[in-house]
Amino acid sequence: MEKAKVSGIQLFALMFIFELGTALVVNYGTDAGKDAWISTLLAMSGGVALFLIFYFLFRQYPNLLLTGYIREIFGKYLGWIIGLVYCNHFLYICGRNVRELGDLLLSSTLRETPLVVINLTLVLVMCYVIHLGVEVIGRTAEVFIVILFVMGILGNAFILMSGDVNFNQIRPFLEHGWKPILTTAFPHLLIFPFGEMIAFTALLPHLNRPELAKRVGLTAVISSGVILSWTVLLNISVLGIDVMHRSVFPTLKAVGKVHLLEFIERLDAIVVFTLLITIFFKASIYLYAAVIGLADLFKLNTYRQVLLPMGTIVIFLSLTMASSFSEQGEEGFFYHYISIALLIVIPLLMLLVSIIRQHFKERVS
Repeated sequence: MEKAKVSGIQLFALMFIFELGTALVVNYGTDAGKDAWISTLLAMSGGVALFLIFYFLFRQYPNLLLTGYIREIFGKYLGWIIGLVYCNHFLYICGRNVRELGDLLLSSTLRETPLVVINLTLVLVMCYVIHLGVEVIGRTAEVFIVILFVMGILGNAFILMSGDVNFNQIRPFLEHGWKPILTTAFPHLLIFPFGEMIAFTALLPHLNRPELAKRVGLTAVISSGVILSWTVLLNISVLGIDVMHRSVFPTLKAVGKVHLLEFIERLDAIVVFTLLITIFFKASIYLYAAVIGLADLFKLNTYRQVLLPMGTIVIFLSLTMASSFSEQGEEGFFYHYISIALLIVIPLLMLLVSIIRQHFKERVS
């Protein structure tokens, strides 16, 4: 495992940006209708519980990666296979994120640019930063989170001043009762993005002050959940639930409606740059978690030995997983059930086994 360390602030920046990811821009939680923002808050509460599970396992095995303590819990051979499945999962989601950024850029700004050029450029930069080490990733996030906050404040201010916001469009509350809210929040919104925090099992051992992990993680989950809920609420207030439900990138459409003082317009560049930042870090963390996990499973001297081959696989996945963004969404629906097992069921099993083992150890001692 890499000997580098990250600070609490750097870990918060990475977690916060990671949680926002593509959820900030794509069609998010609209199955709950006008109450999508409530569904997001409920999913956030589930995300808090999931992170506490990851934190408990980290405290039980503070010097091991996910692939390490899976083998400790489930045994050498079964644990190795499950660890390899997790590494493949991280690579696949990394490829999905790269593809989503490519599709957004093609539909908004770089219409004549081949998709392969966009994806190849992004993955090469990701590989370069990961090659430099986790400390460089943390310091970079520390800078870009400030830019992200500034753009977020400006974007929200312009939308609120544009006169396009109508908060009556989120009424009536609980129009169809609690059922669509709960079925949307659990497990769909719980998995994406809150369950994806399992990728940080690759970074928690690098925290220079492990006692800060719980506070940093919970703060990142809650703050990002509140921002996602507000973004959904604002999109519904600007576009209405029908338009939002049909939009592939509703945040881009909402910001594109801003026209102030006859010269402040075309602010969709803010959304594109925001997504570029969030996806870069999210995909980088996924790729880092995959390569460091593979290095642990195959007992390699350094993860850099597999970094470029895995980057090549990510490019291939991002180009071949679907022929269009809508097809990618349908394909992701089926993968959703696999994610339930990897992000909820197996962590719960690991928690249960760890508690039972700890109980028997205390009884024997």
